[in-house]
Amino acid sequence: MSQKNLTILGSSSQQPTRYRNHGAYLFRWLEEGLLFDPGEGTQRQFIFANIAPTCINRIFVSHFHGDHCLGLGSMLMRLNIDKIKHPVHVYYPAANQKNYEYLRDGCVYYRTIEIIEHPIKEEGSVEETDNFIIEAYFLDHGIASIGWRILEKDRIKFNKEKLKENKIFNSDVRKIEKEKFLQIDNKTIKLEEVSYVKKGDIIAVIFDSRYSDKMIKISKDAKILLIESTYTKENQALATKYMHMTAFEAAKVAKEANVNMLILTHFSARYTDLSLFELEAKEIFENSYVAEDLKVFNFPN
Repeated sequence: MSQKNLTILGSSSQQPTRYRNHGAYLFRWLEEGLLFDPGEGTQRQFIFANIAPTCINRIFVSHFHGDHCLGLGSMLMRLNIDKIKHPVHVYYPAANQKNYEYLRDGCVYYRTIEIIEHPIKEEGSVEETDNFIIEAYFLDHGIASIGWRILEKDRIKFNKEKLKENKIFNSDVRKIEKEKFLQIDNKTIKLEEVSYVKKGDIIAVIFDSRYSDKMIKISKDAKILLIESTYTKENQALATKYMHMTAFEAAKVAKEANVNMLILTHFSARYTDLSLFELEAKEIFENSYVAEDLKVFNFPN
């Protein structure tokens, strides 16, 4: 899985439409599959996207309103049917532990997969893996709702010409990476002389919430900001009342946070023309796009 992209499996909000499924979003990144907020019908959307669900390593649930979690149980059941060998990590607000358990155990099946649960109680870094640092921050939606910031760890990359110039080959490459220096022909070669640090990418995922300055912290310098924009600004009163956002507000976050690409999603069923969202966001932040079901976004360079 060498891809580094985001597949939109659904982009609707509370009600699915003829053209938009309940939300679900799959990042494929560093040989892992990160699935966010699997709503109802997510398992079938994988079929339409021609993606095997077995790629999933981690599932994130921002909150336990139905359009963000009703597909969780069926996805766990599907991974069980597929007899995957790797563990599946599930991250969710600890305040709704019972709701998580109801979804996990909502039907009868013999579980064979390993599920590692991460109920989130406090903000900040919640896990560090070989590939990622995972951060969680609570938002303003009336119930516990989490915004996610995923940071790819910095990596050492070698300059092939410098390696060749210094006669460093095969096992010596691994040795200098491990020990930070190498002795060749009575000469000490330091790791930094033949390599450079590639900064890791960052993604930010923000679903249901009123606008807040905390979103800028979550999104700072992200390659992709995937964010809800349930309404356009002409319905700002509804957005405020129901603790959601407009495309205008989402674009403000993207601009202030210096993100690379803004992807708008979680559209109210009242809208049939999604170009309205993109036009509204582009007034503030040019690199704005709407999430359309089954569309794939590659990570920006």
